[in-house]
Amino acid sequence: MSTFRERLKNSWNAFLGRDPTVTYKVDMGPGYSYRPDRTILSRGNERSIITAIYNQIAIDVSNIDIRHVRVDKNRQYSEDIDSALNNALMYNANLDQTGRALTKDLVLSLFDEGCVAVVPVLTSANPKYTESYDIYKLRVARIVEWYPHDVKVKIYNEDTGKKEEIVLPKKMVAIIENPFYAIMNEPNSAFQRLRRILNQVDRTNDQNSAGKMDLIIQLPYITKSPTRQIQAEERRKKLEAQLAGSQYGIGYIDGTEKITQLNRSLTNNLWEQAKDLMEQIYNQLGFSQSIFDGTADEKTMLNYYNRTVVPVLATITEEYQRKFLSDTAVTQGQAIMYFRAPFKLVPVDNLAEIADKFTRNEIMTKNEFRAILGMKPSDDPKADELINSNINHPEEADGQQPLDMEETPEDTEQESAPQAPMDEETLLNEIKKLGG
Repeated sequence: MSTFRERLKNSWNAFLGRDPTVTYKVDMGPGYSYRPDRTILSRGNERSIITAIYNQIAIDVSNIDIRHVRVDKNRQYSEDIDSALNNALMYNANLDQTGRALTKDLVLSLFDEGCVAVVPVLTSANPKYTESYDIYKLRVARIVEWYPHDVKVKIYNEDTGKKEEIVLPKKMVAIIENPFYAIMNEPNSAFQRLRRILNQVDRTNDQNSAGKMDLIIQLPYITKSPTRQIQAEERRKKLEAQLAGSQYGIGYIDGTEKITQLNRSLTNNLWEQAKDLMEQIYNQLGFSQSIFDGTADEKTMLNYYNRTVVPVLATITEEYQRKFLSDTAVTQGQAIMYFRAPFKLVPVDNLAEIADKFTRNEIMTKNEFRAILGMKPSDDPKADELINSNINHPEEADGQQPLDMEETPEDTEQESAPQAPMDEETLLNEIKKLGG
């Protein structure tokens, strides 16, 4: 721990630092009142309930870890690889995003665009000329134009603070296509039809709540002649002036005049069509309303993860491995895999039974299960061993026999005590006792 003199000498305060105060004269780049690299949904998706569906799936996908790992000969997980790529995928994707934020940005852009690119913006070598390089930073980019061997992407440049268009070869860019493109991004897909209907409903609601009264005044005379039409127009303007000039919007009419209100919307089936499309989309995605309100049971959530979340994760990890790992790295056992917490949806009252089964069948150690529960590891050496505590292992008891095989004290005494020979009279008495 540093002394008071060292803290006083080396400490730094954001408001009282020794560096010169930054003023407007220093060129810090362009400034914004909002975050310039934030994902902005297009095509009207941001105005409808579709955004809620996109956001929910993006959050669930980003909550699952994507890691750079090493696998065995059976392509099973062996260990994590301490690499720059693993650090970018899990912790520090770029200057503005963590690994989880990058995944969420990727999924939102993927659902909105249909196909996006993940670009390694900072590497140890030029990917155009070599396949052996480390990836330090990643960014999500929108694909603007397609070429046979290249793509033009629009990507945020953290050095200039602007989105720029650059051309990159396909072999170094992870191009990820939405696995639900047919139902989300096709022009006549269920999502696009729902978006158009919801936008029509929004426009109708905006018109109905635009502050118009939609009144028709029936005057006590016929307005077919030009003179009467001029009188009717003057009467309308006077009524408008009354309502506009009144604090509470109160006016008066003649006893012979009648008013008909028309601000009730016409009957249509737009909302019914929207409900039918929502149900159709839920069925196609393995979704349900209970997932939104948090009342879904374990089976519903498992079906949602298997049918909706896993296809997105599989598409992302496969393309990451195809573009970010060379053939030599894959041959050496490197891979990009995703890992979901297996007990996240399990109720607390069932965890004890699951822990007993996993440790008793020597699938997990006690400390591995304690880590899942967020508890400190135990100092007991047996807590890191795959061992069934319900069985007494002879080899671990310092040469002692198991408990069920040990001799009781009575048996020991009986075996150790000398047996005196019986005389004839004692033998006859014992025979009589047995005979009754």
